[in-house]
Amino acid sequence: MPHVTLTNDQVVALVEQLPPEQKRAMRFVLASDAQTRRAERQGYAEGRLRTRATERGLDWDALDEDAREGFVDDLLHEDC
Repeated sequence: MPHVTLTNDQVVALVEQLPPEQKRAMRFVLASDAQTRRAERQGYAEGRLRTRATERGLDWDALDEDAREGFVDDLLHEDC
């Protein structure tokens, strides 16, 4: 099967030509993909935060929301 390479502008132009129902379906596919990637990034970030907390003798799961925010703030500003 031949492979076609399109620019972002070309893809947008093609989608704009679709009937409304197909545009909605396309948006759903894109939104679903974005949600999946967001969940993957959040899982990765939480894993890294757990590791950093453990390295500092903290239990990420035992921290309340305020303690977690403080911990992240400390991480962000530790090299400043």
